[in-house]
Amino acid sequence: MHLTAVHFRAERYPTAARYPFELPVVRETTTLAVTAPVTILVGANGSGKSTLLRAIAQRAGIHIWQYEGGRRIEHNPYEERLAEYLDVEWRDGPVPGAYFASDLFRDFAQLLEEWAASDPGMLRHFGGHSLLTLSHGQSLMAYFESRYRIRGLYFLDEPETALTPNRQLELAALIAQMARAGHAQFLMATHSPLLMVCEGASLLSVDRLPIASIDYRSTEHYQTWRDFILARERGD
Repeated sequence: MHLTAVHFRAERYPTAARYPFELPVVRETTTLAVTAPVTILVGANGSGKSTLLRAIAQRAGIHIWQYEGGRRIEHNPYEERLAEYLDVEWRDGPVPGAYFASDLFRDFAQLLEEWAASDPGMLRHFGGHSLLTLSHGQSLMAYFESRYRIRGLYFLDEPETALTPNRQLELAALIAQMARAGHAQFLMATHSPLLMVCEGASLLSVDRLPIASIDYRSTEHYQTWRDFILARERGD
């Protein structure tokens, strides 16, 4: 365990009408206690779990590797400011780490390719191959298997993208293994019931206000897949 709590300073929010400060989870949560080395945020699309995950990572000093985006029709000056209004508690001081999001991974792989052009030895840390030469799922697993063996704090936003069910189980096993080793801590947002059963994970529902613990079998994700499979087996 490295990060133990996140505090929301709602009294200082600059607005109540614009994203992300209008999100109910941001307005109605005062403290998020982090009690397990693997913490999983679950909730519906638009609930704010990915927004919250990113802001915590930024407040924890974790750099997010991405290329700058192009021009947008409507600019929201508050979009990246949630981290300014969070405070984080550490057990023994800040640690390094990494932030993963499926939509940003291509940016990281391209940046790594540019660095490796002048220092090919860097690729040894990722299985010895350019991540751009692997399938998307293979490149993700090469990254996970190398990076998560290093002591640190790791954020994952919907890592199930491009991973088969078997690969998702491999990732869950890897995360559990590294957490048991005592040097790595993980915070994840996911829709995958396979990742939610990661050994030793604490599930927190962003749909419940304020954020509260939830049992795996009580999640909408589990219930939807259970009902679907049972209906197929009945021939419905």
